[in-house]
Amino acid sequence: MTDTPQRPLRVLAAMSGGVDSAVAAARAAEAGHEVTGVHLALSANPQSFRTGARGCCTIEDSRDARRAADVIGIPFYVWDLADRFKEDVVDDFVAEYEAGRTPNPCLRCNEKIKFAALLDKALALGFDAVCTGHYAKVVLREDGSRELHRASDMAKDQSYVLGVLDERQLAHALFPLGDTVTTKEEIRAEAARRGLAVAKKPDSHDICFIADGDTQGFLAKRLGRAEGDIVDESGAKLGTHEGAYGFTIGQRKGLRIGTPAADGKPRYVLDISPVDNTVTVGPAAALDVTGLTAIRPRWCGTAPSGPGSYTAQLRAHGDETPVTAELVDGTLHVTFAEPVRGVAPGQAVVLYDGTRVVGSATIASTVRATSAV
Repeated sequence: MTDTPQRPLRVLAAMSGGVDSAVAAARAAEAGHEVTGVHLALSANPQSFRTGARGCCTIEDSRDARRAADVIGIPFYVWDLADRFKEDVVDDFVAEYEAGRTPNPCLRCNEKIKFAALLDKALALGFDAVCTGHYAKVVLREDGSRELHRASDMAKDQSYVLGVLDERQLAHALFPLGDTVTTKEEIRAEAARRGLAVAKKPDSHDICFIADGDTQGFLAKRLGRAEGDIVDESGAKLGTHEGAYGFTIGQRKGLRIGTPAADGKPRYVLDISPVDNTVTVGPAAALDVTGLTAIRPRWCGTAPSGPGSYTAQLRAHGDETPVTAELVDGTLHVTFAEPVRGVAPGQAVVLYDGTRVVGSATIASTVRATSAV
């Protein structure tokens, strides 16, 4: 059954300044909970205005969140978590790219900020739960344990970025939008009916702390430019780059290789070596992956024992693929039923049993169908 608390709770609603979190806070208040809104100030130097639909956590966003709280009729505060966000999310993001991996900062933010730093502070202040505008469901089982499930609307499901939550965190999480099978337009219409000015505000996209969307430029400012070689699978030099951190596994565009492939087909990034600052490119078929190992597993409940059959999701908006998986000495070993492409170390693999999220782990290595180098 879906987790619908029988008694009013003291709820801390994380309000980003967007429409989803505003409607979630309004629904929690309408359900009879004692709701307090909080906006997380995550940037040490917030811009006055976002650039179109990019970025978040700006002064404009905090003001939008405050106005929404006023309309809902709930208390509102701004909490400064900029130092914690920089250390746990931004610095981690830069370090992962420097090491040749492709991180997902949204997962890290959910794990370290919204359901660790924020939740811990909320519980210390006597709140029962943290409410967010994520599209996912917490299901209460008859034995009292909780499970994380996909949202009713698969098109908006965000359970992938919540796969880092453990059972304790799920026990204090509310996702009022998760049971809703509606379009985003209907959520906006609901916001308008409630008198929330954010009804027409564009969604934020890309990485919230890179407002202009230029990830390579952001990394270059922090890591410096370091010229290296772009080579093919045989090791032949095809071109140069200004930093291996500017590439991701499976990337096709922006390679700036003047020499065409012998077969005339596009080439993709196959490997990134931070040790010698080399980027290896090759044909799409060389991206096929048959398995992977993943570290730092986090389970949404009891850890699975022995090998099992699941589906896996490898990116926030990716498709599911059938797998077998087994935890061996703290490392998750995953084998795909059919080869998949574009799997990069640093990404998260999230396992599902039907709609239930089993857990998440960070990809450490992959097994290629054919050798990449």
